[in-house]
Amino acid sequence: MGIIKVENIRVFAHHGCLKEETKIGSDYRVDIEVKADLKTSAKTDKLNDTVDYVLLNKIAKEEMQKPSKLLETVAKRMLSRIFSEEKLVKKATVSVSKLNPPIGGDVESVTIKMTERRKK
Repeated sequence: MGIIKVENIRVFAHHGCLKEETKIGSDYRVDIEVKADLKTSAKTDKLNDTVDYVLLNKIAKEEMQKPSKLLETVAKRMLSRIFSEEKLVKKATVSVSKLNPPIGGDVESVTIKMTERRKK
């Protein structure tokens, strides 16, 4: 097993329960970590034998552009796509952070983190 991470994917999006949040939008950070068998790709040096981190970045950016009330919903969509589009992934963790959230305090970010394993 090996781990591939795509960290600090910066996105501007329109998520939130408040009308102002979905109208104005805000900055987000997405982190994705996947576990997969990387032995073959280490030997063959071929992109087709590994998890393409360009695809992981694309999934994050595309799913962040679909407005949702909850970050959990966005993370779940990302996880579903990762498992359906990348067959080598055995386990995936997605973190979605809203930067400078409007929660009445000086808070750098709020983050949800979800992990799933491939169903056998």
